Amino acid sequence: MPKHMIMFISFVLTIAVVPETGATVKYNITNTAAETSGGVRYENQIGFEYSKHTLKSSNLFIWRIFQQKNKADRANVTLVHLFIDDMDGVAYCEDNEIHVSTNYIAGYQDDLKKEFSGVVYHEMTHVWQWNGNDSAPQGLIEGIADFVRLKAGYIPSHWVQPGQGDQWDQGYDVTARFLDHCEGLRNGFVAQLNKKMQYGYSVDYFVDLVGKTVDLLWSEYKAAYNG
Repeated sequence: MPKHMIMFISFVLTIAVVPETGATVKYNITNTAAETSGGVRYENQIGFEYSKHTLKSSNLFIWRIFQQKNKADRANVTLVHLFIDDMDGVAYCEDNEIHVSTNYIAGYQDDLKKEFSGVVYHEMTHVWQWNGNDSAPQGLIEGIADFVRLKAGYIPSHWVQPGQGDQWDQGYDVTARFLDHCEGLRNGFVAQLNKKMQYGYSVDYFVDLVGKTVDLLWSEYKAAYNG
């Protein structure tokens, strides 16, 4: 094939992820950069079958974490499309599309499958989580996605340790660790917080759920690990 042509390799999967509710989700997987070094590494070390399994397992896991047992509790999504793209960065999610970077895949040095799974769990969370109609802090949104990754056991070596970070809504691993602390104070805390954010957001949700302001919770969290 001429080098100036882009090879697209696609895979389509349709599964009924929760038969008891009649909910059906379709998954499309497209490698748009199959001739790049990262695209080749994806094909050789990850592949469509592993991606298929990861998409399905992450979807089910997120619904359990968010306690979204019924179709009415969840976003109206019937198709999730995973793209393996020649791009910078790691990954991003836009609506129901997950894009993972072949540049990142090409350069990753540790356990690639574990990292790929962690990235997919994080991005799949964005498909199903609520964001307070875009009013919630972005750091909280990213923190919830990393909280899901944490609970799934896909923590990379570069994550901060519990108690580290500058502010509760710093995002990603910092906020994920803090939310895990809040989860210890009330089982299902993150699920209830996400449910509250379906239509809006207020910092008072923390008071509603555990009886303490988020600033007090953050102070106690920091003191518990740094005291």
